[in-house]
Amino acid sequence: MTDASGSSGASGASGSARRIRVLIADDQEMVRTGFRLILQTQPDIEVVGEAADGAQCVELARKLRPDVCVVDIRMPKLDGLEVTRLLAGPKAVDPLRVVVVTTFDQDDYVYGALHGGACGFLLKDAGPGLLVEAVRAASRGDALVSPAVTVRLLERIGEQRPAAARAEVSSSPLTGRELDVVRLVADGRTNQEICEELFVSLSTVKSHMASIQAKLKLRNRVEIAAWAWRCGVVGDR
Repeated sequence: MTDASGSSGASGASGSARRIRVLIADDQEMVRTGFRLILQTQPDIEVVGEAADGAQCVELARKLRPDVCVVDIRMPKLDGLEVTRLLAGPKAVDPLRVVVVTTFDQDDYVYGALHGGACGFLLKDAGPGLLVEAVRAASRGDALVSPAVTVRLLERIGEQRPAAARAEVSSSPLTGRELDVVRLVADGRTNQEICEELFVSLSTVKSHMASIQAKLKLRNRVEIAAWAWRCGVVGDR
């Protein structure tokens, strides 16, 4: 278990801007080193610790309170799904933001991670760019899931749509403009892209997002997209 010191004597190259503090948990040292190298090259990200198993991850996360925990699924002592539930789940006293990164593209892992409170799910072959963006999204309170996983997950949700789901849209408290935002979120658009599509400001989009999550009692973009697919909102105009 490595506890990286946050040296205050380092240069303030980024001024007074606070960097995103990240904890990495993976039982393979080579993977941890690779993730650290990828993330540490970003001027707005700082790796503050590493853990080689799930129990160490929970202990170190509670001690360091990082902005984002990057967690593997298969680890000794506690697996990534249990770590996610303990750190980010509904029973967590002071929840943290968790991004699950794994080699294993299995639906039960995806469902378990997202239901456990994860705000990101990436495959290890997704590439450095997506890892960085997932960490940044998590730090903002957004969610990012590997595109291949998202498409399959949401399509399955759509296929399993119950007959009553359609009525859920007409009875929902969402306004017409909020439904427009939901459709675009389900299409994978970022907040900036939604601004451009709807000709509104970024603050307006963020306000709509907060309202949608509050009205539907959803936690993040992934759950909004899942709701849209389940209720047949995607592509509906």
